[in-house]
Amino acid sequence: MQPPNAVFFVGLVVQFVLRHHFIERTKSEKKKVRQIDRTEKILLAIMLPTALLLPPLYCFTPLLSFADYDLAASIRWTGAVIMVASLWLFWRSHVDLGQNWSVSLEVREDHQLVSHGVYRWIRHPMYASIWLWGLAQGMMFANWFAGWSVIPAFAAMYFIRTPREERLMCDEFGDRYREYARRTGRIFPRLTKAAKLARLPTNEPESKGKLSP
Repeated sequence: MQPPNAVFFVGLVVQFVLRHHFIERTKSEKKKVRQIDRTEKILLAIMLPTALLLPPLYCFTPLLSFADYDLAASIRWTGAVIMVASLWLFWRSHVDLGQNWSVSLEVREDHQLVSHGVYRWIRHPMYASIWLWGLAQGMMFANWFAGWSVIPAFAAMYFIRTPREERLMCDEFGDRYREYARRTGRIFPRLTKAAKLARLPTNEPESKGKLSP
């Protein structure tokens, strides 16, 4: 167990604890719409092994040693810094959503549209945090499979699931969500809007209910 690998697993535990905390906090919320279909299950079945199975196989068994390669320590520790940024954004996204968060494609009773905090700038900060996590995993593990397989797996989830989620938000919030989408980016802020948004009052009405992976 090399130090960057140990740091990765500490981060994985932190991510799990955060997710479990918010699942427990929101599980009593009543659901109005819930979309867990075959597509959703397939996407999760593709994603989870790359994040939860391949890293321990790489670190604790020789099964993936054929895909090892040399990786500079500086790159691996840079990946650790990116992982910390990913965890912060992951946590902040949950906090800003509050009771509106759900692990699957759901709309709850009294669902709100949230546009404060990180959602003031981007619509899918939780997905942005997972992109950062995938980059960090690739940089921290000197193994093609354990390191980089999470990127194509999450890309499949992101590009299939995000349009489904946004359609659900449009069905629920209509023009309010469309207007919100026009002034924000999906995972990167719209820089042309940044100056105007920065001048908006901080006590503007909350708008946005988001879902997450």
